[in-house]
Amino acid sequence: MNAAVTLLDGGATVPFIARYRKEATDGLDDTQLRELEARLGYLRELEERRAAVLKSIDEQGKLTPELRAAIEAAPTKQELEDLYLPYKPKRRTKGMIAREAGLEPLADRLFDDPSLDPMAEAAAFINADAGFADAFAVLDGVRDILSERWAEDASLVGLLREWLWAEALFKSKLMDGKDETNADIAKFRDYFDYDEPINRVPSHRALAVFRGRTLEILDRASPRLEPRQACERRSHSQDHRVDLEGQALAESRARPLRPLARGGREGRHQGVRREPARPAARRTRRQARGDGPGPRHPNRREGGGGE
Repeated sequence: MNAAVTLLDGGATVPFIARYRKEATDGLDDTQLRELEARLGYLRELEERRAAVLKSIDEQGKLTPELRAAIEAAPTKQELEDLYLPYKPKRRTKGMIAREAGLEPLADRLFDDPSLDPMAEAAAFINADAGFADAFAVLDGVRDILSERWAEDASLVGLLREWLWAEALFKSKLMDGKDETNADIAKFRDYFDYDEPINRVPSHRALAVFRGRTLEILDRASPRLEPRQACERRSHSQDHRVDLEGQALAESRARPLRPLARGGREGRHQGVRREPARPAARRTRRQARGDGPGPRHPNRREGGGGE
């Protein structure tokens, strides 16, 4: 394994190593070497990002021993970014404005005791000068504080992402008012009423749906969920969004890849692996013309000699 890494770092290509350096790599084949190359690149990028995150938090004076240990133990880029999110420099959000106006104690109180009357509690925090002129505005600020807090909770977001990966459907539909007969729109016909378990979506279909949404041809199809299953993909705050759907699809790139059979061609694209296509049956030129038998067979008598 170390020999293969040394050869890759030295500029050798995977086909060259697989063919001419088998003795050095203990016979690793083309597929195994490509897996190694992809994983090696991922882990190196992860370590570079880990160092940058530690430096950024340390410069803010917020790097505790517990946080350092959690960051150093993060096994994927996504989990590393989840830990970094609360400390990531960001523009001023609605949640920040609400905290500056002194609404965080109210948010804590309402969250800890659901039996309280929100409107009555909010009346004591009205502050017109800070932009919270009535109880409704105060409760909007509380919502923004809690939304940001939940969106920056690495353990909560991780659980939501795993739930989404295991249970959710990736869905799309044609946007209302779009003409199906339009040539540009018709290209997305397969996704006008489409759903598929998100953990089985291949990259080409995910990219097609995302492109259709970008072009405002496709829209998310929102199924009706039971209350216990309901899970918002985004926080209420328009300033602080968590796209769990996109993260779950991206997370597939960090998951262990399924090994292919030895000798099979690799069909990997953006973390999605496909089985090798079965080769078509070969036909000889004489078979194609229909004027003679096929290739020589050891048990077949040649010539047209009859009885």
